[in-house]
Amino acid sequence: MKTGFVLKTVFFILLITATLYIIHSCEMPATGFDNVEDAILYTKDQNSDVFQPDSTIRVMTWNIRFGIGRGLWSIDACGNRVIFSEGEIFEGLNNIVDRINLVQPDILLLQEVHINSTCSAYIDELRWILDHTYFNYAAYGSSWKSQVIPSDGLGRMDECNAILSRWPITEAKRIQLELRMDEGRLVRYFDNRHCIVKAKIVIPDVESFYAVNIHTSAFATDDTKYQHLVKFKEVLDDITQSGNRFVAGGDLNTIPPGSDSTDFCFEDMCPGESFHKPGDKPQHKDGSNYTPESKWLMPLYTTYKCAVPLSVYQSDQIAYFTHTTRPAHFWDRTLDYLFTNYRWRNGSVITHQEFLNDSDHAPVSAEFVIEK
Repeated sequence: MKTGFVLKTVFFILLITATLYIIHSCEMPATGFDNVEDAILYTKDQNSDVFQPDSTIRVMTWNIRFGIGRGLWSIDACGNRVIFSEGEIFEGLNNIVDRINLVQPDILLLQEVHINSTCSAYIDELRWILDHTYFNYAAYGSSWKSQVIPSDGLGRMDECNAILSRWPITEAKRIQLELRMDEGRLVRYFDNRHCIVKAKIVIPDVESFYAVNIHTSAFATDDTKYQHLVKFKEVLDDITQSGNRFVAGGDLNTIPPGSDSTDFCFEDMCPGESFHKPGDKPQHKDGSNYTPESKWLMPLYTTYKCAVPLSVYQSDQIAYFTHTTRPAHFWDRTLDYLFTNYRWRNGSVITHQEFLNDSDHAPVSAEFVIEK
C-alpha cells in the first residue's frame, strides 16, 4: 500500500473524528488558550486552621506522573499500557498524599496532574489531593487538554500544572508557552499546550509573594524548550522588577550545566530502537540528548538562587538526581528545580530520592526564608 494513500486515509479518519466531536459537543476537539488568562482556583470545602509561619516556609516541586508511579506507560516508559484503572490511580494518589503529608510543604508545585482524563479514570486528581491533605487552596492551568486525542488510545485528556497552598491564592494566571514547531500541524493541534502558572499567595505578615510553576517540553527537537526557559525567566524578572518575592520551580526537562552525562539515548532506549549508529534516523532519541542544552539554564543560575547551588550539584551529582525513564532503576539525571529571588535556608534542601516508586520524578523541597 502506498505511503501517500495511507497518510491521506489516516488524515481523513482524524478529520471525521474531529468533526463529529465538534458537532456533538459544541467544543473544539483540542483546547486553545490565550497568551495569558485566569488560572482555575480550587478551595477546600472545610478549610484547615490558618497556619502561622515562623521564619521559613517549606516549598516542594514534584512531577507526579498522574498517579501511576513507575507503571509502564506507553508514552514515556517503553510500555504498552495506555489506560489505568480507578483502583490503580487511587492507589498511586494515596501514596503521593502519604509522601506530601510526611514532608509537610507549605507550598506545593505539581506537574502532570490530571483533572478529567481517560487514561486516569476521569478522576479529578487535584481535587482529591486537596481534600486528602492539609492544603486549603489550589490553582491550576491546563497543559494538555483535548476532548479526544485520536492516537494511541489516549482519548480525553486534561493534564495540568498546579500550585497548592495553606494560604489564600489570588491573581492566579495561566501563561501560554510556545508550541512545538518540529511536528506537523495535525499532531501539534492535539499535542501539549505547555504553560506557566503564576499565583499570588497571601501569607500572614508577608507582603507581595508569588509562586510560579512550569513544565517545559520534554521531547521537542527544535528550540521550543529553550523558548520555554526564556519565558520562565521573563516571568521571574517581571516579578522581581515589581519588587516582589517569589519561589519558582518545576520540571525543566533539562540537566544542570557541568553534568557528567549529557546523552541518555541508551538509558532511554526501548526494545527494537537504535541510536548513534550509521544510518540511524534519528541519531538521538527525542528528549534524551541534552548535550546541545548545556548552557540553557545558566541565566537562571546566575540571576536567581537555586535551592541546590550549581557548585553543590557538581560536587556530588548523583545525590541530586531526580528522574529516570527506567522503571526498575535508580535516578540517573536531574530535571527538577527550585529557584528564588530571595533566600533559601542553608542546608534545608532535600532531594527525596527515597520516594522511588511513586513517580518517575523525585520531589525536591527546601525552606524559603520569609521576610516579615
